[in-house]
Amino acid sequence: MDSLLKKQIAVAGKKQPADLVIKNAKIINVFTKTIIEKDVAICEGKIAGIGNYEGREVYDANGQYLVPGLIDGHVHIESSLLSPKEFAKISLLHGVTTVITDPHEIGNVAGSIGLEFMLEDARDASMNIFIMLPSCVPVTPFETSGAVLDARSLAPFLEYPEVLGLAEVMNYQAVASTEQTILEKLALMHQYHKKIDGHAAGIHGDDLNVYLAAGIRTDHEATTAQEAKERLELGMYVMVREGTVAKDLQALLPAITPDNSRRCLFVTDDKLIDDLVSEGSIDHIVRQAVQAGMDPLQAIQMASLNAAECFGLQQLGAVAPGYQADFFLTNDLSTLPINNVFYQGKLVVENQQLTAQVASVTPNLAITALPNIHVVPFDTQAFELTLPSSTAHVIEIIPNSLLTNDLLEEVQLKNGTFHPSIEQDQLKIAVIERHHGTGNIGLGIVKGFQLKEGAFATTVAHDSHNIVVVGTNDEDMLYAANQLIKKGGGMIVVNQQTELACLPLPIGGLMSLEPFTTVNEQLMYLTTQARQLGASNEFDPFLTLSFLTLSVIPELKITDKGLFSFSKFALIPPSE
Repeated sequence: MDSLLKKQIAVAGKKQPADLVIKNAKIINVFTKTIIEKDVAICEGKIAGIGNYEGREVYDANGQYLVPGLIDGHVHIESSLLSPKEFAKISLLHGVTTVITDPHEIGNVAGSIGLEFMLEDARDASMNIFIMLPSCVPVTPFETSGAVLDARSLAPFLEYPEVLGLAEVMNYQAVASTEQTILEKLALMHQYHKKIDGHAAGIHGDDLNVYLAAGIRTDHEATTAQEAKERLELGMYVMVREGTVAKDLQALLPAITPDNSRRCLFVTDDKLIDDLVSEGSIDHIVRQAVQAGMDPLQAIQMASLNAAECFGLQQLGAVAPGYQADFFLTNDLSTLPINNVFYQGKLVVENQQLTAQVASVTPNLAITALPNIHVVPFDTQAFELTLPSSTAHVIEIIPNSLLTNDLLEEVQLKNGTFHPSIEQDQLKIAVIERHHGTGNIGLGIVKGFQLKEGAFATTVAHDSHNIVVVGTNDEDMLYAANQLIKKGGGMIVVNQQTELACLPLPIGGLMSLEPFTTVNEQLMYLTTQARQLGASNEFDPFLTLSFLTLSVIPELKITDKGLFSFSKFALIPPSE
């Protein structure tokens, strides 16, 4: 360490040449929101100096802007359907060199074994992957998860340097009522001086004080300008989210000003591979913010320095001496094409293509330790939804939102059991417990998919990730579920008990073993097949389905134990 430090100081003082010097660049200074034209001297993966330097190697930026590597402040890598190493590749292509991920998807499936897998795979990635430990495994007692991660389970992971703290604390009620299990986790983070992320969906006014008093300093669930202002006034960091389903940027922009923007950062939260490929990641949010009128330098500052400071990443988020040499080159700050990307001073993207050393794939042996799907055999009778009344609770999808409505509607009954109605867009939805062979199957009715025939299913079902299937008939629903059980997880579209498309997800039923290009092609074909059966074009059918099981988001959701009302915070009967 002393010799490395000595070398960096020598390069900074021009007593020896740099390893690499970037010349003819317009450097984005995120501290002052200005543009400077100087050389960038790099030594052993870090920036040693900004000024006039000579190096063993020189890279001519040809007048392009040199921008700090972008940072995603809150993302679930598993939601991309990719392993961390593959996720890194698509991220680098979009100028993202750092992510703070919450692996609570694999944590809910595989517990500590799942966290070990993510850490091991992330270490081989050509980007900075930091981890916030899952706070709610299981999320609530109203569903069956694959594992339990208590404070004792999490404690050993705090010794890892890439672990920054506790991820989104979703169970507000547990915090407010000082439930022992969550208090132990919060106290553990305070003991180790770690960060704690919030999840204040639907929390307003004085209730926010509970989170702040608990040491929670961030939130990515603000969906209105007023909610953002409330959080900023209390000293929270506002994570402006723009993912595949939750798109909050436009609603929050009126709350962000030059005076308070330093407490704001960008996050994707959940974004599928097809959107990552077609739109991008944090770069996409920066473009949208600029197009909406934000100063490009402010948007870049939010996407880099602000996120780094939020998580105490002192060597990341800026192009300055002592900072890690993570940056990209672009010729336009408005459209932000990502032309060349450097990570730790090495060229990893050249002319918008991954360099050879980054494109290679090495297997992660920890995959073999992950648990398999364990389901008790069942038949179509398990999908019979008996109702005492024809007036039933219906989950209404709100397009491109995590929120749902609880509708009371007249539904079609035959011999006292619910039958889907294509005309009324009332489909059957089922959640099949897949971790412990309990035999639990939660049944309900959903509106908004507009499916005309067949069924589709997925083992990506936040946050416990049981099997969730929606369909127009029980036979196709059964076939879809059984196919996923045989394949060890994935996403599938079926019709007339025939598989039309499938994306296998053998890593915990959440992630693929394939390269991101292959996964993208599989997902696009899968979505096309679902839409040919009538699925709505207004939103992503699979991602929307995967969030109908997320009980901590209002209003009506479904788990393997039945319908869940957020406002009542309890399971409710399917009909009145």
